[in-house]
Amino acid sequence: MSKKSFNFTIEPWSVIHENKEYHTPIFNLLQRKMRLEAKDEKNEGEFYVLEAPEWVNVIPITTNEEVVLVEQYRYGIEQPTLEIPGGMVDPGEQPLQSIKRELVEETGYNSGNWSSLGKVSSNPAIMTNYTHLFLAKDCELIASDKPEGDDNERINVHLLPMDDFLDLVADGTIHHSIMVAAVARLLLERQT
Repeated sequence: MSKKSFNFTIEPWSVIHENKEYHTPIFNLLQRKMRLEAKDEKNEGEFYVLEAPEWVNVIPITTNEEVVLVEQYRYGIEQPTLEIPGGMVDPGEQPLQSIKRELVEETGYNSGNWSSLGKVSSNPAIMTNYTHLFLAKDCELIASDKPEGDDNERINVHLLPMDDFLDLVADGTIHHSIMVAAVARLLLERQT
């Protein structure tokens, strides 16, 4: 695989004014007035973006080569999903600290063998944050109690062999786009 970098050529927009329109515990809605000053063009526009904290997720693999997954209800699509563990980076935490905490909280599993799969833009069209992707190998169960999520979060933990996990990604059962991005990064890493 090529290690060449890409040279971006499009002109950037500048923020002229920013106003916080709405605040929630999870994100802020910002209104940005922005300007483009290109060679032959001047343009201004108003844009709305969601300012959110950094996110993290992990592909946790047990010593038996099974992937640790969480099943939970997602309010946006009003359906249960099957996902790899993840969450938000809390203030004062680094992404790796956050995902180590999230893995134990959501699944009861822990690992001493971590590596980064990089980061992806969560949704660059309307969001300011990135999601940091990790791989945790040799995961072991350290807490046998049923994981306790946040107040409105119920989690069921499932273990699947890697091939079965990849089949569920391929057939769309696992469809959360950021989770699929983590799988793509894992597969790309395995090619090199």
